[in-house]
Amino acid sequence: MPRGRYSLHDPHDHTPLAEEHFHCAPGPSGWRYVSQLTTPSGDHAGSVDLALDDLGRPIRLELNAASWQIRGAALDGVTWVRTDPTGTQATEGNVRAHAFTGSSPAFLIATARLLRLTPSPPASATRVRLVAFTDPVLAPRTLDQSWALISRETHATDNGPLTVDEYQVTALDTGEQHAVHIAGDVVLAAPGIELEHLESPPSVFT
Repeated sequence: MPRGRYSLHDPHDHTPLAEEHFHCAPGPSGWRYVSQLTTPSGDHAGSVDLALDDLGRPIRLELNAASWQIRGAALDGVTWVRTDPTGTQATEGNVRAHAFTGSSPAFLIATARLLRLTPSPPASATRVRLVAFTDPVLAPRTLDQSWALISRETHATDNGPLTVDEYQVTALDTGEQHAVHIAGDVVLAAPGIELEHLESPPSVFT
């Protein structure tokens, strides 16, 4: 069960945003990721609880940030309920999308699990539609990306071989591209994300 800490920062000016303390593990029905977020000053900033089925689909999502809450799942596309800080207003949303995304590294793992790509040139990228919940109030936004697995390399470590996948991710509305490096169920590097500490090796998906 990998357990560790990511630091999250603005990918443009590198302003620190939060630290995300996480643990995750594959299970009999898929994969689960749980984390707590703190501000740079150490205050509680939110939480993430994401469970995927064996096919990589989100069977349960719960996000909390600034007293806003999202509960969602894959249902007729993806469906969610967003609740305001007072708890008196709840709005439901539904989009014909494949999955959710957001600032947490969990969503990069989830998208990679959903697509299950094999190494290929970026020209053969796979398109995916996602609903993003943007900080700080978890506002929903539908976006389209393309993902290509451009390399897969195995490195020798003290704990055995470590396979690292490098993805090229393209935002289809702007054409902006960036690289995402993933080993098992841990993000090693991505824009705005740095792995600061890892207590145990990443899980190996079968």
